[in-house]
Amino acid sequence: MIRFASLASGSKGNCLVVEVGASRLLLDCGLTVRDTVRRLARLGLVPSDISGVIVTHEHDDHVGGAFAFAAKHGVPVWITHGTWRAAIEAGNADETGGVEVNIIDGRTPFEVREIAVQPYTVPHDAREPVQFVLSDGAHRLGVLTDIGASTRHVEASLSGCDALVLECNHDYDMLWGSAYPKWLKQRISGPFGHLDNGQAGTLLGSLDRSKLQHVIGAHLSQQNNRPELARRALALALGCEEEWVGLATQEEGFAWRELR
Repeated sequence: MIRFASLASGSKGNCLVVEVGASRLLLDCGLTVRDTVRRLARLGLVPSDISGVIVTHEHDDHVGGAFAFAAKHGVPVWITHGTWRAAIEAGNADETGGVEVNIIDGRTPFEVREIAVQPYTVPHDAREPVQFVLSDGAHRLGVLTDIGASTRHVEASLSGCDALVLECNHDYDMLWGSAYPKWLKQRISGPFGHLDNGQAGTLLGSLDRSKLQHVIGAHLSQQNNRPELARRALALALGCEEEWVGLATQEEGFAWRELR
């Protein structure tokens, strides 16, 4: 059985928890150590329950607290070489910080105790970004939170998953009608930025969805999206009631979900 929950999702910090048996991974940690510990407690967890941290890319809302948490609580980190070097350059990691760092390849699977982890490469404006599919050997959880445009590799990686946590970053019209500067609008909506609701729905519609038990929209912009718009786009792709689609929020994340 896999259980998964979110501590937070959005531009102010992201952190997902995935559990198989007695093994638990944090997927990204863009929160302070104190906030991470507080939010873990909401799920009935303490830092000593965490087996490791896997990192998607070096942006602060994903890696900002990862190494501080790992250093304080003796937790290993799995990260691509490019993301590791970028995190050091940004001051979010320290080569002499005493953290066990495991360098991963963007297409090579690895295991953290009972959890099988398959990284896959994505187009995003970062040094060496990846996203992950996690498994207990019987069920697969696909996570995709930062990508500018889908690829065949992404679609192949996510097809046939039992659950998806899928980016619905912005509503295209809300973004382009916002007060953001033009360069930022172009970055967000560009091929190395973030998916809008319609793109997320199109991606979802292209996948093998026959095993899906859960679909959760994630990484919603608080300025340029609305929950009902994201939910509607995913429900339309799934052909289901909007209430069936879950959403991850910045303040609450989402509570435990199970795959069995």
